Amino acid sequence: MVETLDAAARAALARDLPDWAMVAGRDAITRAFRFADFSTAWGFMARVALLAEQQGHHPEWFNVWNRVEITLSTHDAGGLSARDVALAAAIDALGA
Repeated sequence: MVETLDAAARAALARDLPDWAMVAGRDAITRAFRFADFSTAWGFMARVALLAEQQGHHPEWFNVWNRVEITLSTHDAGGLSARDVALAAAIDALGA
């Protein structure tokens, strides 16, 4: 079973994932991305989808034209887990 992040891991979130923010009212993190156009945003989403499949962990996301909003939380754990941190870091490494 996947477990939620402990206090030390939560304290490290701001340092390790500075572009991600806690979601109000949920144990989840979110980040918004903006791109030049829809095609670029869609290409980014495709790359994130491949990462998610590799990790077996899938984001909640929303897309309108050049904007992509991603929210990560581990439903099986009932909140944030190391899986979310790993996927967020991999998304950041895409260099969006």
